Amino acid sequence: MSDPAYVIRAAGPADFAAFQALRTEAGPGFTSLMLDDAALKMRLEQNAAGFAAKSDKPGKERFLLALEHIASGDVAGCCAVKATVGEVPPFYNFRILRIAQSSAAAQRRFDMGVLILVNEFTGCSEVGSLFVRKAHRAAGVGRMLAQSRYLLMASAPHRFRERVVSELRGVVDADGVSPFWEALGRHFFQMDFSEADRLSATTDNQFILDLMPKYPIYVDLLPETARAVIGECHADGAGARRLLEWEGFTFSDVVDIFDGGPLLSASRDSIRTAREARRLKLELSAGSAPQRRALIAVPEIASYRAISTHALIANGKVSVSREALAALKLEAGAEALVWCGDEI
Repeated sequence: MSDPAYVIRAAGPADFAAFQALRTEAGPGFTSLMLDDAALKMRLEQNAAGFAAKSDKPGKERFLLALEHIASGDVAGCCAVKATVGEVPPFYNFRILRIAQSSAAAQRRFDMGVLILVNEFTGCSEVGSLFVRKAHRAAGVGRMLAQSRYLLMASAPHRFRERVVSELRGVVDADGVSPFWEALGRHFFQMDFSEADRLSATTDNQFILDLMPKYPIYVDLLPETARAVIGECHADGAGARRLLEWEGFTFSDVVDIFDGGPLLSASRDSIRTAREARRLKLELSAGSAPQRRALIAVPEIASYRAISTHALIANGKVSVSREALAALKLEAGAEALVWCGDEI
């Protein structure tokens, strides 16, 4: 396998067919990809404009990244960063609260869980849409893709909010059935999970405020099948959750209103990859010195690209191959964002 094997770059209109294929493989519950063709085409056009925009503060941009397999040119996955969520459309979730129940006369005291509709993460940034096609899930590709989001944020921290959230897909089976939705959402929305998921991805979410119950929902009144998946993520998202926790994200006792999946959050400046990344000068490697695996990115949003490659870091410089420079579209002497761990 060549090194680097993949490059992460801005997605654009030319990736329309590739994202159609990603949508099909991702399947039910992957809300950010559940767009019809017209909406998908518009999002890719808006994405290109967002990367090109100049701004000195967080805006409404959604930075959608494509994972490109260099040898074939195929799009093997995607991920995204939203500069701001919760303004348009609103960002609704359920907060899990514990309330104390007690009676001296009955000699009973116990706690009960309740779900309350909130939009308290309005004005945060969000990382998400992490998906890698099955044929490419090897050699740390998913981790590289996940970390690329934080190097994007580190390239221009002022364009992202101080709090960052990530909403993981909840438990949904191969037929698109969500136990949480069947026990709760269906009663209030009178529609299938797939239709609600599509509306969430393509509308202003007013339908949620119109139809969602306005009062606390007692968790103990839900069937065991629904209670068991509250705060749990889809099997395909278990790795993504571990990566988020490694970066410093923690579960916020907040879950998705449709499938009950967990929402994790972290301070922007405490996210590990961004915190540990350094700006170094690139130089062409001699090819003989011991090298380590590193994640290297262009430190500008407008021309952002990222790779995982072998590199030698010494004396404030990072030595890489010609292939690595070509993948980044940079020349020796240019500055890059570099994160180097034991393994990527």
